[in-house]
Amino acid sequence: MSAPKVLFGFHAVSVRLKTAPQSIVEIYYEPTRRDARMRQFLDRAREAGARLIEADGLRLAKLAGSHGHQGVAARVQPLVQQHSLDEFLDGLDGPPLLLVLDGVTDPHNLGACLRVADGAGVHAVIAPKDHAAGINATVAKVASGAAETVPYFMVTNLARTLGELKERGIWCIGTSGDADKTLYQTDLTGPVALVLGAEGDGMRQLTRKTCDALVRIPMQGAVESLNVSVASGVCLYEAVRQRGG
Repeated sequence: MSAPKVLFGFHAVSVRLKTAPQSIVEIYYEPTRRDARMRQFLDRAREAGARLIEADGLRLAKLAGSHGHQGVAARVQPLVQQHSLDEFLDGLDGPPLLLVLDGVTDPHNLGACLRVADGAGVHAVIAPKDHAAGINATVAKVASGAAETVPYFMVTNLARTLGELKERGIWCIGTSGDADKTLYQTDLTGPVALVLGAEGDGMRQLTRKTCDALVRIPMQGAVESLNVSVASGVCLYEAVRQRGG
């Protein structure tokens, strides 16, 4: 059995309580916090049969590795990914909408991207195993539960994976500030993988070359680019709009 990992914050722990309560080893909470949110959370935890342990703020911060724990942290067993990316795609109904992140190493950015992906109904997020953030407690906290609901596949060779997506008829559309075509001039209604790079460097050159097309988000002011999570939101929700909301 894998070693337990830590989730912290109301959203992250509440989603695990809802989706996989049997995977929770124990929940630590700050007893001095007695507001309605904490009372409702503890009621849900007791209904799920979770083991509850009182802990002060210092212990929670040490456990979570952050002071942003909101008075709640949990030790949980990692959820086993049941399918490979190929098996996952084989089981989808309707045209896939995928988010591909190339070189996003900041856990706050990854968490925000997962949260946007969940809101937009993205089927899965794909990233390389190297030069990318994995799912940790900070990612789960920022994602507000989306790290538990959005499939996140880390692949050995991103360019090869993009090639395999293209063989499936999935249109791989990269984002670049110097692209001729804008996002809003692009058909996103079919099977689509939107590919975004990290801030600053953007997509790696091989990733860029592998894309079927490049598009840009029109920028009207002095700022040249958007945070990757904001750009993900702009791109994904344009796809949602085109697909009928």
